[in-house]
Amino acid sequence: MWSARLHLRLPQTFAAWLAVRSGLASDKISGLAMSEDAMTPLWLPQRETAHRRRSTWLQFCALCLAEDRTPYFRRCWRLASRVSCFRHGCGLRDRCPACRGGLAPFAQADLAPQHLCAHCGFDLRAAARISVAAAARRLERSIDDFSKALIAKRSPAIHAWVEGLARLPELAGFESGRSLVELSAPARLRCFERLAQGADERVAVASARRRRVERTAGGRNGLVGRFVQFVDVRQPSRPTPLTLELDLAGLAAAYAHAARRAFPVKPSSNDKDRAA
Repeated sequence: MWSARLHLRLPQTFAAWLAVRSGLASDKISGLAMSEDAMTPLWLPQRETAHRRRSTWLQFCALCLAEDRTPYFRRCWRLASRVSCFRHGCGLRDRCPACRGGLAPFAQADLAPQHLCAHCGFDLRAAARISVAAAARRLERSIDDFSKALIAKRSPAIHAWVEGLARLPELAGFESGRSLVELSAPARLRCFERLAQGADERVAVASARRRRVERTAGGRNGLVGRFVQFVDVRQPSRPTPLTLELDLAGLAAAYAHAARRAFPVKPSSNDKDRAA
């Protein structure tokens, strides 16, 4: 951890060395390393500062670790845009609940499983569940879906999208001036919950306004007709260059609203009770 970043750039010679001793093919071992892509700017730093005793920002879901035959940390937990587990619907942790220390499985004094805290030996699988509001989970999943769609289409908009995600604390009204990757897991969760609440309110206001306009225009067909007339009148004689202005908050709100109607998130049994 404190020298070569083997999880990012695994030398072929070292992959071959591991292959001989593990029985796995070297290409499979190399495939376990994280590959840098458009989402790399959202990777949580492995440690807060260069000091070894400072907390790291690894995240985990206690229920996932408990289900693993051999517990391990997922790649998706490395993203700052992930605040909950999509499988279990609970919040992710970045601290040991026993000693409040950062997670550093690479700093074990002896060869030990990753689910044991390197500082106090607490079994992370026994950590209490953290409740996440359904609206925040919908927003998080919408952001994840939209990011994957931009990457799959190789859209150049992915870079502006990622930059916008890093500024989510600013959109949520956080006055710290820090980016998303600089916030702890509880702070990022509060950020998502605040954004989700605001998104639901904006969608509700926009829906009410649209219904009023529809009634005035004589229904949806009348509204569409008026819009077409407006475009025809305002259409410039010369085409103007197309520019991309990414409204992250509005886009995420609209996508979350559509996803909620198509794929509603089942409320957790303890959404209202946040674990300590």
